Amino acid sequence: MTCREQIEVHRSLAEEWLSRCLRDREPRGDLYDAMEYSLLAGGKRIRPVLVLECCRMCGGNPEEALPLAGAVEMIHTYSLIHDDLPCMDDDDLRRGRPTNHKVYGEATAVLAGDALLTAAFEVALAGDSGLPPERALAAAEVLARAAGGRGMVGGQVLDIAGEGHALSLAEVEELQRLKTGALIAAAAEMGCIAAGGTREQRGAVRRYAERLGMAFQIQDDILDVEGDTATLGKPTGSDARSEKTTFVTLKGVETCRELVRRLTEEAKRALAPFGSDGACLCWLAESLAGREK
Repeated sequence: MTCREQIEVHRSLAEEWLSRCLRDREPRGDLYDAMEYSLLAGGKRIRPVLVLECCRMCGGNPEEALPLAGAVEMIHTYSLIHDDLPCMDDDDLRRGRPTNHKVYGEATAVLAGDALLTAAFEVALAGDSGLPPERALAAAEVLARAAGGRGMVGGQVLDIAGEGHALSLAEVEELQRLKTGALIAAAAEMGCIAAGGTREQRGAVRRYAERLGMAFQIQDDILDVEGDTATLGKPTGSDARSEKTTFVTLKGVETCRELVRRLTEEAKRALAPFGSDGACLCWLAESLAGREK
């Protein structure tokens, strides 16, 4: 199986799991429809793929890690729903479709995000995957830290505070390390935990994912300037409209391209302890560095 095929297997497994997770829902007005609308809207599924591939690479069974993969995607999805709200980035389009609040209204969109956040920990800790309880608990702790004030939410606060202000490179790096990178790094570490990985292995996959996350964000900044809405599935130029300082505004497009290449190589080198078992994560890093959406 090629790395492209292996990553696609993980993506398909995650997609199938997500499509099942809300099947036994109770009637609650538009709530579950709104949750499903955004959760099943497609996307690259990078975070669940990282959980599953890091689990496989570290000698575990990826299917046992599916609830953890689903949990991290639920939190990512809730963050997108809230990020698109008028009080945040005020976007009308996400993944080529109207944003959640444009379809279901602002109140339901807020509650759908809240429900996905809560459901993430419900499924991560449900105990029906075959994963040892102590591993599920350790992974949930990593996820909670990455999702909250010391991670993604903290980064979002810095992002809002930075609108209309000139930020330094160090400030932009810290903002994106939290807002984008924390959940990506957590996903990789959760997969390692699910496999019973060692402390050294957890450190290696985190180093890989931290560089992957930063490269991903810089490429996102490039695409916000050079991409087009039809390809990206979301509005371009939003950073400029919000007067946000980005890697591109600080460094320029060409320097940012070089940064993406350097960070991608650093991510791949972090996987050296895994030898050939790290090949598919190296492939993933390279494919994300060259993405156009």
